[in-house]
Amino acid sequence: MATQTSKYMLASERDELWGLIITTVGYEEINPGDSYPTHGHADGYYFDVEKGRVLNEYQLLYIVEGEGVLHTRTVREARLHEGDIFLLFPGEWHSYHPLNSRGWKKYWIGFRGHNMDDRVRAGFLSPKKPIYHVGFSDVLVGLFRAAYRSAQEEAAYSQQLMAGIVNHLIGRMYSLERNIELKNRDQSHVDMINRARLRIRESLESTLTIQQLAEELGVSYSNFRKLFKEHTGLSPATYQQDLRLQHAKELLTTTDMSIKEIAYRLNFDSPDYFSSKFKQKTGRKPSDLRAG
Repeated sequence: MATQTSKYMLASERDELWGLIITTVGYEEINPGDSYPTHGHADGYYFDVEKGRVLNEYQLLYIVEGEGVLHTRTVREARLHEGDIFLLFPGEWHSYHPLNSRGWKKYWIGFRGHNMDDRVRAGFLSPKKPIYHVGFSDVLVGLFRAAYRSAQEEAAYSQQLMAGIVNHLIGRMYSLERNIELKNRDQSHVDMINRARLRIRESLESTLTIQQLAEELGVSYSNFRKLFKEHTGLSPATYQQDLRLQHAKELLTTTDMSIKEIAYRLNFDSPDYFSSKFKQKTGRKPSDLRAG
């Protein structure tokens, strides 16, 4: 027999200003042959599988067992497998259901706010890609369960706590799938980039150039730069410079070395160039940290 536990949340005008509010959270088990959808949904959430529905919020749904089918206005039809997370978008028609022969076990959480709207506008998330293949994750299950416990308790500021959980869920979902894709593509590339990052970290005070590093790794500079940026989101030169600036902050606050000494120790072309890059990255001059 199908089972469902759910909670529908209220939010104040003050909560809305946080940038992300939670509307619903729950879990359901649909056995093979059970009717679907289950009953007990609040107004605006229940839907007919054939007709579908449109929500005014986002929903994140995680299938931990079973299989199903997702239909949306944008992707038409897609198969859902165990270990998939799928994301529903406000204003986007959709319908979904478990396979009658398989059923499913599924967690969900609904939310809205400009934090998510900004990510969609920036292209991190899109109705064109609603499904994330992340596999089974105890961490993800724990986060959904934590959100449900918080919803049940309704302690003061639970909206802010659950917003943090949603951000963690989305970040982990995004990162998990990306890393799985990269590893499946070519494990040797993953290993190479990990070696490169370690080598850069270990040589912040040396004269190692990115071109020399590419030679050490036996790959062309252009190919190395492309692979590095694909894996990290940064060019290797930017990665190296950002780590050097981070190390500079440590030296400024824990030693009595002069700004000039730090600049040359970290292989910047000149103290002025170092100061310019430092301010560009941190919003402060090196002397501000020294004065503090």
